[in-house]
Amino acid sequence: MNSVGRPEIGQWYLHQDKGEMFRVTGLDDESRTIEIQNFDGDIDEIDAESWDTLPLERAAEPEDWTGPVDDVEVDDLGYSATEMRGADWEAPLQPFGTQPEAWQDETPEEERDAEGEGTPAEGLALDEPTAAQRLR
Repeated sequence: MNSVGRPEIGQWYLHQDKGEMFRVTGLDDESRTIEIQNFDGDIDEIDAESWDTLPLERAAEPEDWTGPVDDVEVDDLGYSATEMRGADWEAPLQPFGTQPEAWQDETPEEERDAEGEGTPAEGLALDEPTAAQRLR
């Protein structure tokens, strides 16, 4: 006989020879089975006679037991990831400053070239004839 006694719904157990944790999710008196859910989410059942012979021990609830459960909301976990206090809710919000993107030109608009092309580095040679003019 195992040392844990009768199964309790919601209690976590460790199957000692397999090293697997499971939670009892239901008891069916009519079929004399114990419904369980393994930590990885698999659902199974154990008959009552087998329960008494299994090497089991009670286990603490895993820190993150939500892995196999799809419909758990953050509020159901009983803790807040932000750890906010009442005073935090009363403080006014502080807006984030706008940060310019790397591609944005920080030069004031009135100082920019109207065509947005800038000034050529070598300057313009207006007095020199073009290649086509020299051929004439």
